[in-house]
Amino acid sequence: MSASLYQQRDQPDGVPPLELTGERTLPDVPEENYWFRRHLVVYQWIAARVGGLRVIDMACGEGYGSDVLAGSAASVVGVDANPEAHEHARARYRSANLRFERDLIETFSEPADAVVFLQTIEHLQDPGAALEHFRGLVGRGGMVYLSTPNVRTLAPKGAERSDNPWHVHEYRAHEFERLCRAHFSSVALFGLFHARRLRAHELALRLGWDSVHPRLGLTERFYGWFTPAISVTDFALRPRGQADLERALDFVAVCRA
Repeated sequence: MSASLYQQRDQPDGVPPLELTGERTLPDVPEENYWFRRHLVVYQWIAARVGGLRVIDMACGEGYGSDVLAGSAASVVGVDANPEAHEHARARYRSANLRFERDLIETFSEPADAVVFLQTIEHLQDPGAALEHFRGLVGRGGMVYLSTPNVRTLAPKGAERSDNPWHVHEYRAHEFERLCRAHFSSVALFGLFHARRLRAHELALRLGWDSVHPRLGLTERFYGWFTPAISVTDFALRPRGQADLERALDFVAVCRA
C-alpha cells in the first residue's frame, strides 16, 4: 500500500490532518508508529538537555518535536518551508514559549542557544553550508543537535543506499562524524539501537520468525498489534565506546560551536 494512502487520525477540531508521503514522519498514524517513536525518543533525549535555553527546531515538519522541546526550553521556534506542515503545526501545538515560522533552513536567522536538526541532513545537496549557518546562529559555546539514519541499516543488504527518493546522501558513522567535525570544535557521537520489545523482535527475525507468521496466518493480527504498541522505551541511545556505532539505526551528533 502506498504511503500516500495513510493520513493522521483523530486530530483536534480545526487541525487539518497531514498525509503520510514518506518525506516526513507523523504521529497519529498507527502504521507509522515505529518511525514516529524512533524519532520521538531522540527529541525527548534532547529536551532533557536544553532546559532554559533558546532553541530552533529546523525542518520541524508536523511540529510534534518542537512541542516536546518546548516542555523544557525557555523558547522554541519550529521552522519548516512546507505550507501544509506549517499550518498544521501552528494550529495543533500552542504554548506561550513556542512559535512556528515558515522559512527555509538556509535563510531563517535568529540567535539561539541550540539548534536541533533531526533526520534531514541526508536530504541536503550542501549539508556543509547548513552546518555553517547553524554554527553562526548559536555562536561560540552554543550547541547543535543532528541526527541521520545509518545507511548500513537503512539500505537493503548489499546495496549502497536505500531507495528513499528524498535522500541525497546517506551516511556511515565515520562519514557523518567527519562532516560534523569539519564545522564544529567538539562532536560527541551517539547511536540509536533497538531495546526491549524491538530487540526481542530483532532476535526472533534472526531465528526465522518471518518464515513462521505467514504460514500460521498471524501476520496481519500480530503486526496490527505489535506496531502500534511500540514505545520510546523500545529504543536506546548509546555513546561511542558503549556500542558499535556501525550497527546503529541512527546517528545522533552533539556539536559545540
